[in-house]
Amino acid sequence: MANFYNDFEPEDAIQLEQLSRLIYELRENRGAILESYGVADEIALLEQIYTGAVPEHPAYEHYLSARILSDTRETVRAMLAECLKEMGRK
Repeated sequence: MANFYNDFEPEDAIQLEQLSRLIYELRENRGAILESYGVADEIALLEQIYTGAVPEHPAYEHYLSARILSDTRETVRAMLAECLKEMGRK
């Protein structure tokens, strides 16, 4: 299998790998929070809190954490896309 990073400068490859790893970790941590409540997304968790299906605390803090992880992941994805664009990649 070809190495994706072969055509990049070493410093660029390291930066891309770090951003990719961060995206992965953010996604996995968000998924773990949501999975612990048996929901697919933050809206479903908020609905469970609203209806009283789960206790407000710590569920609301977990809801906020999942939102922050999701928002941060999107920010890092945009950073990765910008880095690739600057490096002449799509």
